[in-house]
Amino acid sequence: MLENVTEYQGKATMEKITSLAKRRGFVFQSSEIYGGQSGAWDYGPLGIELKNRIAQNWWKEMTQIHDAIVGLDAAVLMHPRVWEASGHVENFTDPLVDCKQCKARFRADQIPEANLSVKKCPECGGELTDTRKFNLMFKTHIGAVEDASNTIYLRPETAQGIYVNYKNIIQSNRMKIPFGIAQIGKAFRNEIVTKNFIFRTCEFEQMEMQYFVKPGTDEEWFNEWKRRRWAYYEKIGVKMEHLRWHQHGPHELAHYAKDAYDIEYLFPMGWKELEGIHNRSCYDLTRHTEYSGKDLQYIDQDNHNERFIPYIIETSAGLTRTLLMVLCDAYDEEKVADKGNDDDWRRVLRFHPNLAPITVAVLPLMKKDGLAELAVAIRNELKEDFATDYDQSGAIGRRYRRQDEAGTPFCVTVDYESKENSTVTLRFRDSMEQVRVSRGALAERIRSEIKGYTRPA
Repeated sequence: MLENVTEYQGKATMEKITSLAKRRGFVFQSSEIYGGQSGAWDYGPLGIELKNRIAQNWWKEMTQIHDAIVGLDAAVLMHPRVWEASGHVENFTDPLVDCKQCKARFRADQIPEANLSVKKCPECGGELTDTRKFNLMFKTHIGAVEDASNTIYLRPETAQGIYVNYKNIIQSNRMKIPFGIAQIGKAFRNEIVTKNFIFRTCEFEQMEMQYFVKPGTDEEWFNEWKRRRWAYYEKIGVKMEHLRWHQHGPHELAHYAKDAYDIEYLFPMGWKELEGIHNRSCYDLTRHTEYSGKDLQYIDQDNHNERFIPYIIETSAGLTRTLLMVLCDAYDEEKVADKGNDDDWRRVLRFHPNLAPITVAVLPLMKKDGLAELAVAIRNELKEDFATDYDQSGAIGRRYRRQDEAGTPFCVTVDYESKENSTVTLRFRDSMEQVRVSRGALAERIRSEIKGYTRPA
């Protein structure tokens, strides 16, 4: 039941998203019973299903559909020289300032210039410290002795694991340029400020693909991957008017980048980066050649054994940040009655069926007269092909509302007519339309609806 009808007549806010996420089991604060761990979150039953669906769709898009892209799962712990070669030890820093009075901590590049120029805290007006560099990598030790010789880092990105394995993959899988390597994995950053729910956290997952190309073709491939990644969001049903491009200016470009664009999404807190597409030039493989002493040139056997260091086009998206985007993008509130109470409104998550944590919910109209047993049997028939749920508690309208809030695109209601003629009611989340479908044709009808799904305007 909606807590207060006046609170549910607008667009998504972070307060609404975080409240729904906890209430419905999408996301919980890590270690909540101990007061919570800042910058860390746990994904509940619906959250892990949604996260897995997003990852599976990305993986399919990158590896199954594209013949020249293969996968990798590199270790989190890597040789510390990797991070010296990549530039992270020297360059992976944020500018940090503290307030001497209220002890608040800020990234200097995210507070107003007027405050920074006079060293005035934007929170309390107290004096700010001088700006200093803050390295974002988590440092630890490996082995029995904690000293400098045993220093190791938790990886701040997954890309370097791809670069150091690039030659292994060429040799073992006979890859020919242009080709890509995709990876989904955990990364860790000691963020100065963690905020906006799961948008910026210390522990997160990345979905990255590194595409190796011949120098001189890099700009063509850069534009091609910009096109493909933009088209992907339309494919999964994102509101395209909530996406835009942002090109990195000269002062924004990372030390490795020749060119870089972000796909930004209009989150409730404003336009923020969702995914980066970068032309990393030959920087990474050149540096790893220098630091490792290994020859990482590509040998083009189809062109007289020509040798060159490939350029790299990178697509990099945060899995957990994408999950937040999907939640915000799917969130909707719709007036369905005019009784002057909470039941006038329904809250619905309009997930694409390929992403929805629950695809089909099976609901017996009544618990008695064999309807519950029949509903369980129908669920068992569907669960091999779809993520299913079963709910027999409460009025059928309330059960529909619960499934709407969980983002379930299809509900199957088993009633007395189902016993007589083996048909069920198939209810559609977006339109709330209901149709009778024969039990034998149910699975195929759902598959057809998923394949032809388009999000309502």
